[in-house]
Amino acid sequence: MEDWREAVWHAVPDDAEPGRFAARLAFLLGRVAVGERVLDLGCGDGAFAAALLDAGCEVTMADVAEEALRRARVRAPGAEAVKLAEGRPLPFADDAFDAVWAGEVVEHVADVVGLLAEVHRVLRWGGQLLVTTPWHGRLVVGTDTPYFDPRTDHLRFFSARTLRAVIVDAGFRNVDVRRAGRGLHAVAS
Repeated sequence: MEDWREAVWHAVPDDAEPGRFAARLAFLLGRVAVGERVLDLGCGDGAFAAALLDAGCEVTMADVAEEALRRARVRAPGAEAVKLAEGRPLPFADDAFDAVWAGEVVEHVADVVGLLAEVHRVLRWGGQLLVTTPWHGRLVVGTDTPYFDPRTDHLRFFSARTLRAVIVDAGFRNVDVRRAGRGLHAVAS
């Protein structure tokens, strides 16, 4: 699986902008404060980590792909970078973060509930999980939806109901999931 994750990142152009970047960035920055410790989980090329640093947050970037981390270190040199082992516990202490940002991450994860349970562990009491993922409401047969292309790296497809369910299953009690254009935005504590 690691070779596949690396291959995906090597195929992404260096100057690619994350999908729905402006809307997702506004969602994220509207929910964090100066001085907060934020885990950018699945940090990709570091675009969001760089913005969090500019907003005065203390940022830890984490990803399963070394190529993503290489790019993130260049884009956000003031953030700590941590390589994750897929399917393993997060290498952080309990209550280590005020917020965890998982932007367009959960659809790529085999054990979503397991990962989110780990996120719950590393969040301080009252901390926030901030999630965005593509919205997959009703599937209409015969439509050409690129998210369902078997050549993409998406392993999961979420509706608002199913995203809320996996977040609750991971131990979060206060969960708000809303549609935002072609995406879902969730805040949980």
